[in-house]
Amino acid sequence: MSNRRYYQTSLEENSESNGQSQCCEDPTLRNKGSQKVCVNCGTVHGKNYVSLEKRAYTAEEVKNRRRTEPRWRKFGPRTTIPGSRTSSGKGLGKERKVLFSRLSKIQQSLISSIERNFWEARPKLKMLTSKLNIPEYIKETAWKIYSEVAKKKLTMGRSIKGFIAGSLYAAIRVHEFPRILEEVCDAAMISRHKVHQSLGLIIKEVLPELGLKYHPITSEQLIFRFGNKVELSMKVQKRGLDLLKKASKKGLRRVGKDPRGFSAAALYIAGKMLNEWKTQKEIAGAAGITEVTLRSRIKDLKQNL
Repeated sequence: MSNRRYYQTSLEENSESNGQSQCCEDPTLRNKGSQKVCVNCGTVHGKNYVSLEKRAYTAEEVKNRRRTEPRWRKFGPRTTIPGSRTSSGKGLGKERKVLFSRLSKIQQSLISSIERNFWEARPKLKMLTSKLNIPEYIKETAWKIYSEVAKKKLTMGRSIKGFIAGSLYAAIRVHEFPRILEEVCDAAMISRHKVHQSLGLIIKEVLPELGLKYHPITSEQLIFRFGNKVELSMKVQKRGLDLLKKASKKGLRRVGKDPRGFSAAALYIAGKMLNEWKTQKEIAGAAGITEVTLRSRIKDLKQNL
């Protein structure tokens, strides 16, 4: 048997095994995922094998392979050449190094103060959101808030770091995401007082212009978080939530008091009711409050139950 005939025979056998013999009279093939499928009858005709593109090794191959332009940014130097090589990997001579060094200095002198502000703030915000595991949509809201802060020149004479942390916490509260102020302050390595100052200006001057509403954190939002920390069952956590709602209806005063205290107190009382005992030290540690504060909030809750 010749090679040609053997090849044709093997093709016929493969086509029969792939289901072509069972297909309709007028097959119309389409690629569905990794398989070829007939649209008319649904018969699978085989798999699509996609090979990887050949790697590019030299600077010329990389240049020829490139199909898109570099990503455009709204701020920051876009023409500065870092180091002693171009983007394609080609080395710069002595004269060109001097030339690009001068051009870089000229560019730095021409960019606006707000652009320099953004150039410093963007990486810090990115680092902070990655530390706290913040979703992308909250990150974008935080950047929108900070951009408005910079345009209003509220950062002049104040800490950029404080406004970045304040903008992020404001975005967290706008979307009612379960993160507390202390976590943002710890991740940003900045005092709570500075973040409070920045946050006050943001709430007063920036959020109304952007049409965003600040939602203060409530005790109800923290119950499940603290309950999971101390490994209390869902039954206890739900009972704690019911106790808080019941106490609020009976006139529990929460104004000026840390919501973490009421969440911890509700969990402690609910745990005792359902025989899931946790010490005051464990619950206070999970909530980030003192045992004295916990006992005071337990007393307040019991008076309104």
